[in-house]
Amino acid sequence: MTMPAPKVVTFGCRLNTYESAVMEKHATAAGLDDAIIFNTCAVTAEATRQARQAIRKARRENPAARIIVTGCAAQTEPEIFAAMTEVDQVIGNTEKLDAKSYMAFGMGESERVIVNDIMSVTETASHLVDGFGDRARAFVQVQNGCNHRCTFCIIPFGRGNSRSVPMGEVVREVQALVARGYREVVLSGVDITSFGADLPGTPTLGTLCRKILDLVPDLPRLRLSSIDSIEVEPALMDLIIHEPRLMPHLHLSLQAGDNMILKRMKRRHNREQAIEFCQTVKAARPEIAFGADIIAGFPTETEHMFAQSLALVTECDLTYLHVFPYSERHGTPAAKMPQVEKAVRKERAARLRALGDQQLDRFLDREIGRLAHVLIERADPDGTVIGHAANFAPVKIAADLAPGTLISARLTSRAGTTLLGTIETLND
Repeated sequence: MTMPAPKVVTFGCRLNTYESAVMEKHATAAGLDDAIIFNTCAVTAEATRQARQAIRKARRENPAARIIVTGCAAQTEPEIFAAMTEVDQVIGNTEKLDAKSYMAFGMGESERVIVNDIMSVTETASHLVDGFGDRARAFVQVQNGCNHRCTFCIIPFGRGNSRSVPMGEVVREVQALVARGYREVVLSGVDITSFGADLPGTPTLGTLCRKILDLVPDLPRLRLSSIDSIEVEPALMDLIIHEPRLMPHLHLSLQAGDNMILKRMKRRHNREQAIEFCQTVKAARPEIAFGADIIAGFPTETEHMFAQSLALVTECDLTYLHVFPYSERHGTPAAKMPQVEKAVRKERAARLRALGDQQLDRFLDREIGRLAHVLIERADPDGTVIGHAANFAPVKIAADLAPGTLISARLTSRAGTTLLGTIETLND
């Protein structure tokens, strides 16, 4: 008989996905079988609105459930969720990873709102996750928080200052995941290219990746989550260009393509540096695919400035775009700047997304005919399996294969944004 289990609803980034697995493990151990836990995101006001809407719906559909709210929005604006009658408890971003937070819940020992000062946190521990629902891809948190203060961003106030997981702990976690059958590990964090600055000897992200690849030789695929290209140091650049086990897909935190807007965002790169990085990597490793975060309608952005962001998409050969209409976040410097009308932000975001769709179409068309190394992630009822190529292109194949299987597939055509292929060899 299947026992009930707590449900975790995740919003936002890959780091939240990883942390949700930790939270589910703690809540299950605590016996919170009737709990619904919302792991929220604060990157935009819309993300917070969607979380509140989902909480209200969950209460209507599950009147007896215990509803716990955590994550970045709960950390930065706990009073909003505490004021909701649907919510039983609000816990902060540090507390959500502490098993004691779940053990105490409902036993008369815990306060309804437990959100401490995130800036007081100076360490990030490794949280070993035994399973992610399959044996394909797993996320490993290597860093948390951010020392930068981009003028639009509330995330440092939800995550705290940058702090790194010691390299030995990261390696042990990757070894444990590979021993359990995982074939791909994604290194995640808020600002992973700042990894190591707070550790003895100040290792870099490149140092960490090299250590993982050397000490876990049975790991076929290592992938990076979002990185800041200006912080890519020589050791990491060497791996990006030359290491076949480091996947040829990078998601870049670019945010804009106009130098004045980048300056007003308090970013640490300019458009020329972003273009140079992408062109250098592409020339050395042509199969690589780039994704990027771009904000449309940042305060003071003119049509000419926005055109620079559009041009950046093609000049950097970006494929997977995450487009955000600018969203005012209370307490950030950008919220005090002259604002672009919301209708203009929305229209510019739509144009960026349309260009992103065109870029994706061109990228997928170029992939047809190529041999791709694919990690199978799930089986569909129609007798096909779905996975991702090394450059993160989605691939569907008519076959009966278990999640975690690695294959070489010839890409023959595409259906929408999914490539279709046939098996050439099994690589396991």
